[in-house]
Amino acid sequence: MTTPVLSEAELRFVAGERRAVLATRSPHGQPRLVPVCYVLAGQDEHGRPILYSPLDEKPKRSSDPYQLARVQDLLVLPEATLLVDRWDEDWSRLAWVRLYGTAELLEPQPREREEHAAAVAALREKYAQYHEQRLEARPVIRIVVTRAVSWGALE
Repeated sequence: MTTPVLSEAELRFVAGERRAVLATRSPHGQPRLVPVCYVLAGQDEHGRPILYSPLDEKPKRSSDPYQLARVQDLLVLPEATLLVDRWDEDWSRLAWVRLYGTAELLEPQPREREEHAAAVAALREKYAQYHEQRLEARPVIRIVVTRAVSWGALE
């Protein structure tokens, strides 16, 4: 039996939080960090968790999602790290989960249409704001989580 990538506590924590910080690396090795929305939805054929992060219509430096630095980074080096954290004035409640994985763009194209539609539906279920955006016409970042590290009061 294979050990799950995420413990039950990590799984609940990641699924329940509302935002994370996505880290990518530029082709020159520079780390880049950006806050993102995400949803934990399903597993791959090896039982590894899958996360989706939309390239939504919030204002960005470029309206073309393919010109975003995170997308350019992932096209060159598909390694991604996602930090899901909880801050609280009560420091006994502090917690975080760092997720390492492999990322790719999921396109609304025929061979990926079913998974893309499921990702958009899951994102809209978690974030009401996405009901007003045309996510079905935009790529989504798909991250297969291969390793996790956590700390703090996850419960």
